[in-house]
Amino acid sequence: MARVAGRSAWIAWPVGLLCVAVVVVLGVLAAPGLPGAVTFVGDTLRQGSTTRPWTDAPRVPGPATTCRDLYTQPMWSAMVWSPEALLTQRHTAPLSTPEAVAAAGPTPVITCHWRGEAGRWLETSVAIVSPEGAAAVSATLTAQGFACATVEGTERCERTAGDVTEVHELRGDRWVSSTFAGWMPDGYDAVVASRAFGE
Repeated sequence: MARVAGRSAWIAWPVGLLCVAVVVVLGVLAAPGLPGAVTFVGDTLRQGSTTRPWTDAPRVPGPATTCRDLYTQPMWSAMVWSPEALLTQRHTAPLSTPEAVAAAGPTPVITCHWRGEAGRWLETSVAIVSPEGAAAVSATLTAQGFACATVEGTERCERTAGDVTEVHELRGDRWVSSTFAGWMPDGYDAVVASRAFGE
């Protein structure tokens, strides 16, 4: 083997032996911890394979009072991971139907506004209304051209104009209003209505 200029065998051999000795000492020191590390990794893998998947978010029973309460875990994940998704939570009445709001005089519970990519957005508002207010909402929406029908105690009114769809659901003292502008996830209105009504 050719020698490198300036290299001294008298220094290289002792340094090489010292490095080998350090590696051996470190191996001896680490050996007692090896069984524990193997057990820890095995237990972690076994636990991960037997744990039941978490399919829904824990929440306080009853009608939803926050944006997080309005969504099942799968729906929440789909919303949060949508491109450029941004949630704004506030306590205001629906913006889409000012005439119905004026007629009903609702008490806002929560409004969840989601902004997505390319100007897409959707908004859901939950409000408390009196029986008279619910009747006023229904009459106002019908007069504005919404198609309304009552199924199993829930009145549903819907209208689409261009790429904007509005869905309103009334049951008991709750009014759930959703507006979709180019963004309408599958089953969204059914999920939020169910959670808003406390099902």
